[in-house]
Amino acid sequence: MKTSGGSDEAKRRAGESAVEAVTDGEVVGLGTGSTAAHAIRRLGDRIDAGLDARGVPTSFASRELAVENGIPCLDLPEAIGPDGPGIDLAVDGADQVATGEGPADAVAGGALIKGGGAAHAREKLVDAAADRFLVVADPSKESPRLDRSVPVEVLPAGRTAVAEALRELGGEPTLRRAERKDGPVVTDNGNLVVDCAFGAIDAPASLAASLASIPGVVEHGLFVGLADEVHVGTESGVRVDAV
Repeated sequence: MKTSGGSDEAKRRAGESAVEAVTDGEVVGLGTGSTAAHAIRRLGDRIDAGLDARGVPTSFASRELAVENGIPCLDLPEAIGPDGPGIDLAVDGADQVATGEGPADAVAGGALIKGGGAAHAREKLVDAAADRFLVVADPSKESPRLDRSVPVEVLPAGRTAVAEALRELGGEPTLRRAERKDGPVVTDNGNLVVDCAFGAIDAPASLAASLASIPGVVEHGLFVGLADEVHVGTESGVRVDAV
């Protein structure tokens, strides 16, 4: 369920803008998706030019791209373990970003929906561990309130029970099917993804807590209270909004 919309130029501007915040010696969380890919490529260019930085990839795809672009990589346990350097900054995209024009709880903390690339479990681990989390997006991802389907990573054995619990919360769950092959999408963690439509989400923090409490749910795509800045690329520049 990858999201579409927004020009590649706008995505490039957003990703490159966020990477300009990286300074010497920092460890950077590397998101997954088309906008985050621009950030990874730009970080590789800066490292090639002499910047001292390392990356913590959030998926197999982001690790491959990082290695291809000459970025030294750490695994998450290496970065945040007892002797690890920590994560200074995470740069990651979003499928939808609440703009602050809706009800107060709907936009508190810069609420996001992520998981179009089925990497939201690892993304949330990295983004939450970072000292600062910079979201990169194009204008097509902005909305007064969140209303996209919420990706939910589910243990395969718990699929039926989780789907019933999601319906009890007022959602309409749909198992995500793979493209260009038979069967469902399988995450890097070996789990399934259920996309659950809730309509307009007026209380994302409350819904996030309810989703997290369902047995069999590994992680959900509501990111509430994690973002520090949103870099929105346009055809002519970048708008940076503090959260």
